[in-house]
Amino acid sequence: MTERDGYQHGVPCWVDTWQPDADAAAAFYAGIFGWEVRSGSPAGTETRYDLCTVQGSDVAAIGSPLPEGAAPAWTTYVWVDDADAAAAKAADAGGSLVTAPFASLDGGRMAIVTDPAGALLGLWQPGAHRGAQRVNEPSAYAMSLLHTPDTAAAAAFYADLFGWTTEAFGPATMFRLPGFVGGEPTQPVPRDVVAVMAPAAPGAPAAWGVDLWVADIDAAVARAGELGGRVLMAVHDRPPFRSAVVADPEGAAFSLSQLVA
Repeated sequence: MTERDGYQHGVPCWVDTWQPDADAAAAFYAGIFGWEVRSGSPAGTETRYDLCTVQGSDVAAIGSPLPEGAAPAWTTYVWVDDADAAAAKAADAGGSLVTAPFASLDGGRMAIVTDPAGALLGLWQPGAHRGAQRVNEPSAYAMSLLHTPDTAAAAAFYADLFGWTTEAFGPATMFRLPGFVGGEPTQPVPRDVVAVMAPAAPGAPAAWGVDLWVADIDAAVARAGELGGRVLMAVHDRPPFRSAVVADPEGAAFSLSQLVA
């Protein structure tokens, strides 16, 4: 388990999912992870942004309604010192600006960009809220994975944007941020690893996905099915984890992992 009170520039720090029905999504995810979901709405708006907590600590959020034309999905946000500068840098490096920098609910600033292959990512200059307070434990976020058809272009883009370096790790590639100390001392990869990249399946679009840990992968996958979700990839061994990929009832995909070593 890692408890956090803030991150640093270039480190993924938060995940959320935007859904057409916040209450239905809350029931699904609480049923799998045991989250307590705290409903929140900015004054004078119809927007919902519900914080999901574990033992009182923020781990993720559920937003509603869906932006026009968007499909339900999980989004990863990277901590940046200056959202406006980072958004401009993403565009200069070959990405696209989806949502221009705007004031976030916590007093910070946010922007949504895509990399050159179209994978969507959030940029977050924090205010009062300082990201996920628990990571790398059951019912919490652990890692984001980029599937892309052009790993070389992605490596160059994220190096320009965040200073990430790359290192091969079996069939995947680790993104590392020199100087960052995260994770756990006993983990099988360096503690400056901030994300993972793998080639996309033929014809599949580039996309960032999120990995959430569970205490019992078989029980979690079964529960997801009972609550209306779908199994996209059955439980399989991925030492030191057992993992699966599921979609919620609205189609937002995410991976589940149980640390077994």
